[in-house]
Amino acid sequence: MTLTQLSYLIAVDNHRHFARAAESCFVTQPTLSMQIQKLEEELGVLLFDRSKHPVRPTSIGEKLIQQARTILNEAERMQQILQESKNVLEGPFKLGIIPTVTSSIVPRFLRQFNKKFPKIQLQIIELTTEMILERLQKDDLDAAILATPLDERSIIEKPLYYEPFMAYIPADHKLGKESFITNSEIDIDDVLLLNEGHCFRNSVLNLCNSSPSLSAKTVDLASGNFDTLVKLAKKGYGMTLLPYLYAIDMSAEEQSFIKPIADPKPTREISLVYTRAELKIKVIEELARIIKSSVPEKLLTESDQVLSPVHQV
Repeated sequence: MTLTQLSYLIAVDNHRHFARAAESCFVTQPTLSMQIQKLEEELGVLLFDRSKHPVRPTSIGEKLIQQARTILNEAERMQQILQESKNVLEGPFKLGIIPTVTSSIVPRFLRQFNKKFPKIQLQIIELTTEMILERLQKDDLDAAILATPLDERSIIEKPLYYEPFMAYIPADHKLGKESFITNSEIDIDDVLLLNEGHCFRNSVLNLCNSSPSLSAKTVDLASGNFDTLVKLAKKGYGMTLLPYLYAIDMSAEEQSFIKPIADPKPTREISLVYTRAELKIKVIEELARIIKSSVPEKLLTESDQVLSPVHQV
């Protein structure tokens, strides 16, 4: 049994497809299949049910795959200990980020991170919360930045900052002349939302304690990015809510349509999350410090009005 065989085993489990697993390991499919077969012969069990499409681990295969993950994690931990003892950190670091955070936070911390860790190949992958959690469990990400709390047992959440929601309201909107708005003035049927799958959408729905009524709309409008929502709002299709860091990066003209929301300000908690295996913990801790130093200080104070990123309505 070799570490290479175990890595092939995990790749097949991750992809549930021998060809894609081989591609991810940069080997041919016959090479990978042969090594998996050798491992099965050595262990005396079938690890995968090849009659299923996609292929699935057998019951004993699931237990052995979990153990293989532990073994590879511990092997990687040895490399981390050696690097830390030499005060040299290098190699790949995969960071998942939810789409509603990427554009506002990555430009703030990236240069400083690269300067601090010039030998680390940072790979930033934009994913939904659901996909991030799945890939963290499979050790396919080292850490991630997303909205919390999620209360996942195997995930550690390290809060970074607390980001208020801001309202984008065009001048000709019924609330356009207000200097600020209250939570009670936000009508979910008048709010342009992100597509399903975005946790920011869920937080807005939880703020309004309601789901939009399709019967109340002539057109059901939802988008995958804030730029589109802002453009639709300017065309008279309603108002929208934006995260603070996104709002302050807008042009001066666009910011004239931004309205604060009165206390208690709806807020989302943004955290750096990782699994309890705690691999690459020194990089994770330094990344958290760098991100915190890159946002306005007032966002570092914990809020009493954090909205859950899980849709509760």
